[in-house]
Amino acid sequence: MPAASSEPAQLTALARIDTETSRIADFGPDLQFELALSQPVPWRVFTLSDPRRLVVDFGEVDFTGSDLAGIVASDCIADLSHGRMRDGWSRLVVTLAEPMAIETAGLVIAESTGRAVLKLSLAPSTEKAFDAAAGAPESGLFALPEPAAMDAPLTRQKGDRPLRVVLDPGHGGIDPGAMAEGLTEADVILGIAHELGDALREAGHEVTLTREDDSFVSLERRVSIARAARADLFMSLHADALTEGRASGASVYTLSDRASDVASQKLAERHDRSDLLAGLDLHSHDDEVALVLMDLARRDTAPRSDRLAARLVDGLASYTGDLHKRPRLQAGFSVLKAPDIPSVLVELGFLSSARDRVNLTDPEWRAQAVAGIVHAVDAWAAEDAVEARGLRQ
Repeated sequence: MPAASSEPAQLTALARIDTETSRIADFGPDLQFELALSQPVPWRVFTLSDPRRLVVDFGEVDFTGSDLAGIVASDCIADLSHGRMRDGWSRLVVTLAEPMAIETAGLVIAESTGRAVLKLSLAPSTEKAFDAAAGAPESGLFALPEPAAMDAPLTRQKGDRPLRVVLDPGHGGIDPGAMAEGLTEADVILGIAHELGDALREAGHEVTLTREDDSFVSLERRVSIARAARADLFMSLHADALTEGRASGASVYTLSDRASDVASQKLAERHDRSDLLAGLDLHSHDDEVALVLMDLARRDTAPRSDRLAARLVDGLASYTGDLHKRPRLQAGFSVLKAPDIPSVLVELGFLSSARDRVNLTDPEWRAQAVAGIVHAVDAWAAEDAVEARGLRQ
């Protein structure tokens, strides 16, 4: 039995005992409790032996100023104590002068006032029967839960571990993406993603692909894969096509300011709450709280995404020379919506462009593009690590 607490100030005072309307008294051979509470609380009651005790746990009652001894009118009670059991829980312990069994127990709530009365009735028993019935019942409510398995909070890389890169080959499966001259965007980009992944691993980075084969992966699932991989950066790869006009060359997109508010709202509405921000359980928070936290995260992430995009443009320009006339763009692509992961979308070219089709299927050009991207990622990672170490100091 825990000792009565001498620290009532730590109680949250969810409920108090009204001793004026409470009583603990004999009713014929039985012992009856009527404990008036200022409001309903979770509770349980059981008996313990050696010595014989009646135990009532509450979540939570502040016993401060409650003279429960003054409401006892029974020879069946040898002693009474109460206090804080642990954070959030209180305990009342009644030492019984003779063996008694719990006959009835219930909490009566007055709808008009919101107050409650805990009513207990105990009847005479035998030592053998008392000992057989004694013991705390199993209770998920009152038991201390096992600590939940949670990932450590996601921290920015500081150059002291491999960079975790998630590559997202666009489209796949039932969604082939752009098509031209027998080529599909899904197939072309998957091949380049594997080549890029191998090169990044050779450079010392950890790489995860959102799809390894020609399978369909939803846009939201791609973001969830990045979060599960605890990504330091997310790069979606594409090779689009235009039905009108001419365009060629590579371009790099980040999430636009205008699109970010809508992106956050859609994430809050549609994603599992554990997928919104790494290291934070948002299941108990409403959308407003989630949106504020995502906005704060994006304020840190957006400039990092911008720097990554700039490095990629420089890398592709240096190694391939094939850039779109506007190589640096912003849009509201779904895969760029993770608020806490620097994210970019790289259009390596256009399948609608004859020149780009040649490039995208040419092993030498692909190797140059891969080398440019790896160089850009290395440069960005080094800069990002310096900034992270500076912020820590």
